[in-house]
Amino acid sequence: MADYDVTQSYMQDISLGTSIIAVSFKGGVVLGADSRTSSGSYVANRVQDKITPLADTVYLCRSGSASDTQAIASYVQYWIAEHQAEKNGPVDVSTAANLAMQLSYNNKNMLQAGLIIAGWDKQGGGSVYAIPLGGTLLKVPYTIGGSGSAYITGWCDKYWRDDFTEEEARAFVVKALTHAIARDASSGGCVRTVTITQAGVKRDFIPGTKLAATFGELPTPASS
Repeated sequence: MADYDVTQSYMQDISLGTSIIAVSFKGGVVLGADSRTSSGSYVANRVQDKITPLADTVYLCRSGSASDTQAIASYVQYWIAEHQAEKNGPVDVSTAANLAMQLSYNNKNMLQAGLIIAGWDKQGGGSVYAIPLGGTLLKVPYTIGGSGSAYITGWCDKYWRDDFTEEEARAFVVKALTHAIARDASSGGCVRTVTITQAGVKRDFIPGTKLAATFGELPTPASS
């Protein structure tokens, strides 16, 4: 049997692995993501922030190749800054989503990126856009993405409602990510959420030790 090269487990492309989600409710949106970043079977970062601001009230959830999605976010941030300077006002969520879609679609053969863009603006209120692999742009009431999404599709379909309050929407996001982390080996760490309304942006952080245990799972012991 050939000797195992330990470098093979962490010299692969850095992947966000990922479970990401965004949900709209009357008055705004809630975005959420886990925090595990992997290189093969090696966990490169346990607390990666996968929710990136594109503008004051527009945020991006990233899944796929970490470098690809970071590059997309940087380009879109730059274009939005130029657009807002010319417009002399905040960018619409739909405009931000279209900018990201153009970049993803025009480079679809070279990028490994699944994106969710969500936010609030005066014209559309809270809105959510999905940009899966290939660069398709879909406006949806809620969406999930990343490797963990396959494990929670049925759960989300069952418990999603179109009349969520802000508190119910955030609880839905946290519960969905908790289940994805429990089942998907490429998702893990903590849960971050971003709530965006007319009043502004609120970020929350839930350590892995504070996530409720799911069926058949042992509770995570608190750190000493």
